[in-house]
This record gives sequence, C-alpha cells and structure tokens, in this order.
Amino acid sequence: MGTDLHELLRSLRVWDPAVTELPAFDPAVAPAEPLPLFARWFADAVAAGQTEPHTMSLATADADGVPDVRIVMLHGADADGWSFATHAGSRKGRHLAARPYAALVFYWPVLGRQVRVRGPVAVAPAEEAQSDLHARSAGALAAALTGRQSEPLSSPDELARASEAAWDRAGREPDAPVASWTLYRLEPDEVEFFQGEARRRHVRLAYRRSEEGWSRLLLWP
Repeated sequence: MGTDLHELLRSLRVWDPAVTELPAFDPAVAPAEPLPLFARWFADAVAAGQTEPHTMSLATADADGVPDVRIVMLHGADADGWSFATHAGSRKGRHLAARPYAALVFYWPVLGRQVRVRGPVAVAPAEEAQSDLHARSAGALAAALTGRQSEPLSSPDELARASEAAWDRAGREPDAPVASWTLYRLEPDEVEFFQGEARRRHVRLAYRRSEEGWSRLLLWP
C-alpha cells in the first residue's frame, strides 16, 4: 500500500510545544534597523540548537521572469548586505546576471521564527570572493574546484572522477583559485521578521528602506 500523502499531511503539527519554544516578541522595542535584530535572532537560533541555522532559501528569476528557489548558505551579513556565493555560470548565477534581484528566507522552527529579505544583488570584488572561498573548509574548496555546477552530468562516475581530482588538488593547493566562484551581496530593500504565536496571533514586523532610511510597520499575519 502506498503512502497517503494527504493523510500524512493532516497528521502533522506545527510547533509542537514538546520541542518548540515560541518566545514573546515585542516589536515596540525592536531596533531602528533590521541588521541588529537579525544578528540577535540568529544567535538565538544557534543557542536554541537549531540545525544549520545559516541555511536559507534563495529565490531568483530568469530573464523571462520565471522564478526558481534553492537552499544556500549565508556567508555573512553586515552593512554591505547579506552574502552568499556560487559559480557565475550556475543557474542562479545566470539568473542574477540577467535580473540582479533576489529574495532570501530563513526558517528556524525551533523558535517558530522566520526572516525574509529581498532587494538588489551586487557582485563583490573578485579578491573578496577568493578570500571568502579559502576561509571555508577543504570540502567547500573541492566542491568549487569540481565546478560545472548546473551543467548536465553524464553519469555518477564522471562526477566521482572530477570530485576525486578536485579533493586532491584542494589538499595540495589550499589557496587554489576558482575563477568562476562569485560572492554576491543582497542589499535589502525590505526585511520582515515573523514570530509564531500559539493562538496564531503571529507577529510580523517589516522594515522598509527609503531615501530617508528605514521605516517599520506591522503586518497582519
């Protein structure tokens, strides 16, 4: 007998109180800009034991406006923007070349929180991309050296051979350059913080940027 997907879905519960803490969030005392609040929430997620809190959904669109989304890693967040990296020739790299605008979503279910970020995306200088790559693990360098991201693959054996060669080079040349490796920075126009609440009175605080700076407003859940 196959799985009844609908029955399985109906059996699931969100934010089980046995494993989830829904902290109170008072938007009235939130900081004037979103970055300090993001840093605080990120630290809270780490302290709460959230698995891989630095992973995020990255949404882009191609030249025709057709959207796509995938999970990537946050490489940093500062006054210059939220950073992530990939090969310039990957699907997301091609999307960003055609439409340099993106959206991010972080979801930390252990606290019933999510953060949404969207805005224009710029390419960081090449030397910063290489510095970022070489500050990461040997595995990250090997994956970057393997290259050909998003291209058709003829067989798993082809990948295994390319990966073994890349791991070997990463071990011999920990500073090996990867010309296609690109560091992107999303400079947000809008950042939204969502805090779940047991009676579904969720708190949504949106920061929006204008020429005058950041403004804040509450949204209906």
